[in-house]
Amino acid sequence: MKKSSFVAMVSGTVSGVLFALGMCMALIPEWGAFKQGLVCGSAGLLLALVTLLIWRRMEHKDPVRISGRIILSIVIGVAGAMALGVGMCFSMVWDKMTAGIVTGLARIVILLCLIPLAKGIKE
Repeated sequence: MKKSSFVAMVSGTVSGVLFALGMCMALIPEWGAFKQGLVCGSAGLLLALVTLLIWRRMEHKDPVRISGRIILSIVIGVAGAMALGVGMCFSMVWDKMTAGIVTGLARIVILLCLIPLAKGIKE
């Protein structure tokens, strides 16, 4: 394993755990740790960004250039992921199984559309 891959794996795991713990702290009212959860979740997001920058530098890659295509991919990805969460809420929290399944399947199709958008279609 290359050193850059190991560093990215470790710091990516730590950032994911920080983000997940922060979101649990912020969104579970019984814990009473909303502000601390926001700080912990923000620290996880910041560490993820730093991980990406460090990994790209270690791999001698060019900086990421932001374009309309990248912004569209991010918006579709976030909307699809959030809609999957809504589908899960329909099924698990609000006891509307059919609506949850339909919403989830529709959003999975939207997320699958990200593949040709990001990679393109080649012959």
